[in-house]
Amino acid sequence: MLSGDRKMPLTGEEIARFFRVAPGESVKLSERHTGWAQTAELQELGKNAAKERATEILQSEQRELSARQDLLYADNRYSLLLILQGMDASGKDGTIRHVMSGINPQGCRVTSFKTPSSEELDHTFLWRYTKCLPEHGCIGIFNRSWYEDVLIVRVHPEILAGQQLPPGKRGRSYWQQRYEDINAFEQHLVRNGTKVIKVLLNISKGEQKQRLLERLDRPEKHWKFQPGDVRERQYWDQYMEAYEEALQATSTAHAPWYVVPADQKWVHAVLSPVFWPMH
Repeated sequence: MLSGDRKMPLTGEEIARFFRVAPGESVKLSERHTGWAQTAELQELGKNAAKERATEILQSEQRELSARQDLLYADNRYSLLLILQGMDASGKDGTIRHVMSGINPQGCRVTSFKTPSSEELDHTFLWRYTKCLPEHGCIGIFNRSWYEDVLIVRVHPEILAGQQLPPGKRGRSYWQQRYEDINAFEQHLVRNGTKVIKVLLNISKGEQKQRLLERLDRPEKHWKFQPGDVRERQYWDQYMEAYEEALQATSTAHAPWYVVPADQKWVHAVLSPVFWPMH
């Protein structure tokens, strides 16, 4: 939980530390604010002033991001992978738009992962993601990722039946093995030049409801509405538990997690500083 006596972070690196999950840290998402007023200082500052400061930080860091992207491309030895996770309607698409506004799209690839195909199910759960990893000199953004296999699959274990797996128990030790596979895979990426940044957009259940209703009320957003999004709300507590366990097990020094409040979309401005510094 973010303490009330902490002052408002003023630099990109301070913001990054503010939202980072330390390796092995116990995570309770219900104790992490989902709104803009993270501390007593922010409450005293007021919403408008806090929003103005966040906009200043975003603009400054976008300029730095653009300059560093040029260096990343010219050096052609490293790459950057941003993983975005979050409940439905948490703002992943909007966050990607914010990120893309500060970089050259020619050096960036965005990949959204849906239900795996029959071909993908005939391979290990990590296989379909490896094909989409950013090459040297480039940035990759994953809208959902291999974490779906310890989140939605954890909440709906019946999905495992379709993954063509050898027989065996599917208890706690099974999921621990998946965390170990993920940690080893991410360490492999880092050792080979890919910096991995993982962001959870932390939305409240009430705000998610409002955004889902908005998709019904506004014709231009009808295409975003999926009946399954509403059905999944009944599993909210199970998802929170799955997220908390995954964050604790997989936030490492080489591939940390950041829990970013998502009830106000402008707060996503804190994402820009999270990317840097690069190698």
